[in-house]
Amino acid sequence: MLTYYFDLALRSCRRSKALTALVVVLMGLGVAICMVTYAVFRATAGDPIPWKSSQLFVPQVDSFGPVHDWKGEPPMLLSYTDAVAFLQARQARRQTLIYPARWTVLPDDVQRQPFSQEGDAISSDFFAMFDVPFRFGGSWAAMDDDHRAAVAVISAALNQKLFGGVNSVGREINLDMHIYRIVGVLDEWDPLPRFFDVSSAFYPFSHPRQIYIPFSRAIDLQKDTSGNFYCSADTSNPDFADWNSKLHSECAWIDAWVELPTRADAERYREYLHNYAAEQQRIGRFTWAPNVRLSNVRQWLGLYLNHVVPQASWLSLIVSVSFLLICLVNVVGLMLARFMRRAPEIGVRRALGASRGAIYRQFLTEAAAIGFVGGLLGLLLTALGMAGIGLVFEPQIARLAHLDASLLLLTVVVAVATTLIAALYPTWRAAQVQPAWQLKSNG
Repeated sequence: MLTYYFDLALRSCRRSKALTALVVVLMGLGVAICMVTYAVFRATAGDPIPWKSSQLFVPQVDSFGPVHDWKGEPPMLLSYTDAVAFLQARQARRQTLIYPARWTVLPDDVQRQPFSQEGDAISSDFFAMFDVPFRFGGSWAAMDDDHRAAVAVISAALNQKLFGGVNSVGREINLDMHIYRIVGVLDEWDPLPRFFDVSSAFYPFSHPRQIYIPFSRAIDLQKDTSGNFYCSADTSNPDFADWNSKLHSECAWIDAWVELPTRADAERYREYLHNYAAEQQRIGRFTWAPNVRLSNVRQWLGLYLNHVVPQASWLSLIVSVSFLLICLVNVVGLMLARFMRRAPEIGVRRALGASRGAIYRQFLTEAAAIGFVGGLLGLLLTALGMAGIGLVFEPQIARLAHLDASLLLLTVVVAVATTLIAALYPTWRAAQVQPAWQLKSNG
């Protein structure tokens, strides 16, 4: 019977070529616009480390007090005092501190000009915590953190630029006129959004960092952050020319992450945070009740979603879905006109014994076939839209969206499903046709 229904659908499409083409174009266009914007939204709002996001947490403590206007939320970043205290407490399986900086790279070849490069000052646990892959070598040891060692890990891109892509472990790199020994070269690694430092001044969808050096080494060299640096409204700003003044200020500028494998570990760490804040209140550093947070990756991105997912991707997704709904309404009208023109045919079929269920199956099969063709057109338009996505979104966002197998399948499924939904009311109306009235009017 399915083959028979498809044959009837083909004959109907041949008789109503204009209406069929219009439905196909409307569905293809609506679905394609929706899929292109969904591809961008999916890329920007996805979980960047799904296999481990429930074990990685951001500890926050309110060192500003109720004077700030973050609706009761603690600052996103930590002061140096709090960050180092959390690191030294070692209450988690792993912990790392992060702050972004910019280095001047001086190539060994004197014929080449120095160039600026983005990087992060981090603790050694960073690489194991975030499952960072290495092409050559590995992380520096924990004792290198303690000894403020002049070691570095560089990206594969920087390794290609400086050393032609060969194994450069053990070689030296000159950063800001200081020599560092390379201990590791990363493999391709670019989690997006860059969840572990979304609070930095760098765009969370920009290109990956190229240099990583020990946090303790950067502090020892008085390396300024290139990220956010903000202070409480009721405290005086530090003397920015005095490094010790910055370190001992209440200004926030350091990201902290901890790895807590189990729920019990997370509860214990949350209790530690509360006790830490209570102790700071007891000694007079804080004059307010403890206000702490411990958020895993998904909660962290959810809390600060507006900072991570570009507003343009939200708005364009809403607009595209609205456009698809408008297309759907128009398709309902076209399907209604298409089906009701065949009322005499329906009446004859009903008079010959066809049930209402048979009418439903016939017209829904026809709608599915039209939706499938609309989906194929949608695939073509989606591919064209993905090619020109950079005209609408910023380059950092446009490069994230990809036309993969799942998006191709989803395009066809959405086209067929929406066409079937649009055909439900017209099909119901067609099934209500009274055979006697049609036979009498044709007689």
